[in-house]
Amino acid sequence: MNAAVADQITAENPLVEGLERLPVHPTTLVIFGATGDLAHRKLLPALYNLAHEGALPERFELVGIARRDLSQEEFRSMARASIERFSRRRPDADVLEVLLGDMRYLSGSFDDDGVYTDVEQTLREFDEKAGRPLDHIFYLSTAPQFFPVIASKLGAAGLNEAGDAETRLVIEKPFGYDLVSARQLNAEVLSVFDESQCFRIDHYLGKETVQNLMALRFANALFEPVWNRNYVDHVEITAAEDIGIEGRAGYYEGAGALRDLVQNHMLQLLSLLTMEPPSSFEANRLRDEKLKVLEAIVPPAVEDVASMAVRAQYGPGVVGGVRVPGYREEEGVAPDSRTETYAALRLHVSNWRWAGVPFYLRTGKRLERKLTEIVVTLKPVP
Repeated sequence: MNAAVADQITAENPLVEGLERLPVHPTTLVIFGATGDLAHRKLLPALYNLAHEGALPERFELVGIARRDLSQEEFRSMARASIERFSRRRPDADVLEVLLGDMRYLSGSFDDDGVYTDVEQTLREFDEKAGRPLDHIFYLSTAPQFFPVIASKLGAAGLNEAGDAETRLVIEKPFGYDLVSARQLNAEVLSVFDESQCFRIDHYLGKETVQNLMALRFANALFEPVWNRNYVDHVEITAAEDIGIEGRAGYYEGAGALRDLVQNHMLQLLSLLTMEPPSSFEANRLRDEKLKVLEAIVPPAVEDVASMAVRAQYGPGVVGGVRVPGYREEEGVAPDSRTETYAALRLHVSNWRWAGVPFYLRTGKRLERKLTEIVVTLKPVP
């Protein structure tokens, strides 16, 4: 990153002033599921924003893999359209050319050995062009049933190691359907990749507001004295969306709002909001403190679930003056589906700091407006 860009970012966010940025090594990023919704809305626009800020390494190569039969130019056009629609910055033609000009697209099934032969050859070409081994990142932006297949095939092709460079595997949520399947998936991935190579991603943690939560709490003497049960009456965490499922019925029918947002994004927010100060800000120390919070959440008794949780599903209506279908009318959704698109919970954290304080978590689709919000309500004065 050049100094001018770094100064600009610091000016935009004083909370990062003085922080040292880690060096970024020359890298090839391989996205499995490159034509999917996550890549379309999040990954490609985010890569463009990084390129625009000068935050990508000088040598950066991009490979997309998906089952759709597309030419190189068709995929570049699709990627360009995604960036133009969803990037937070106005697209710059020169930056787009740098990012997409030499991008490769490989078409094929994720269980096809030939795809991994093509990946190995493409990575070797990029390494030879760079005159050195590049770091390799494999980003699994696919349905979760493909995670163990892809990990196994990468290992069989010898792609789980990059010699003198680094190899990393990035896995998006949902990581399993329940505890049993999550443990099984973890075992299958770790049979091929070392734990130090695996990154289980919750993209909410990359949001600037979320990252600033720790600065707000632990670098601010104003809040810490009142950040407990003696002064806090209740806490509300809201993640509302004004969109529907956007053609993702295949995923959403098997997930629902509880698995899609509550058990990952919202519990991450809850843990950052309520955890004890870590001994350091190393990843393992943060994880340990967040885990203590999750272990302290009181599981509701069966007879209390109805009074502590709400499930609902959006019906047909009008949003922004446009008539929209109900969830059961969406393409790919069963007409008698009971999958929830709205979920709300009242939780309690049973530890010294938060005993007796209710935490209200709620999320849903097709609501009035898009909103991610945390409201901490203090007790009234005597």
